[in-house]
Amino acid sequence: MAPFLAYEDKGTDSSRLPLVLVHGHPFDRTMWAPQLDAFPAHRRVIAPDLRGYGASPTAPGVADFSDFTRDIAALLDDLGVRSFVLAGLSMGGQIAMDCYRHLPDRVRGLVLADTFPAAETPEGVRARHAMADRLLREGMRGYADEVLDKMVAPYADARVKEHVHRMMTATPPEGAAAALRARAGRPDYRGLLPRVTVPALVVVGADDTYTPVSDAEALHAALPDAELRVIEGAAHLPNLERPREFDRALAAFLARIDP
Repeated sequence: MAPFLAYEDKGTDSSRLPLVLVHGHPFDRTMWAPQLDAFPAHRRVIAPDLRGYGASPTAPGVADFSDFTRDIAALLDDLGVRSFVLAGLSMGGQIAMDCYRHLPDRVRGLVLADTFPAAETPEGVRARHAMADRLLREGMRGYADEVLDKMVAPYADARVKEHVHRMMTATPPEGAAAALRARAGRPDYRGLLPRVTVPALVVVGADDTYTPVSDAEALHAALPDAELRVIEGAAHLPNLERPREFDRALAAFLARIDP
């Protein structure tokens, strides 16, 4: 049975498709704070803490990447949500692709932000396992200090930097390590993309070095019905770094696919 996930569930408008927000690694549902403020006035918005992150259980840790999909499906079943728009950023975008792979009849739209579909290379597999070992050995702070200026642009607002650093250091190392190992073995979603039958929005920060604009362009090109939005003045977390621009793109996309 899937562990109970902590989550936000805001807004009650049932005339529009619910929006489900999946955070990246090593964050939690507060990554979506601007969107949880902006969108519930017009629709139901659900943002879980993934297993091992935030206030959700750390044990048992994910053993397979699709455990995240099963957890999200179980939560939405409990909440009575059948059809929804699914948005994910970075690892959350890969989870969104996995959700579409398993739940194609329930996902009515995909938002894939700062993510890429390919499986890990052998080097990437080794790097993720090595990082998992390091986090278990050292904790999260050293890693958080090192990657902060890649997660958000060096010129980002200090409050955004503080928020991102706080999420990373608050993440349980056990949960982060389990997710890294599961992510190392995730499927290759590139073969799935041409078979996606729902509208998609691909978003990327112009200064993202983890998933650069070229990755977003390739993702956009592989999807049959997709829009691409490049957010200037942002790196890997444009929804936090440039929330107005991100929200504008998301709102236009949702308006297109609402009943």
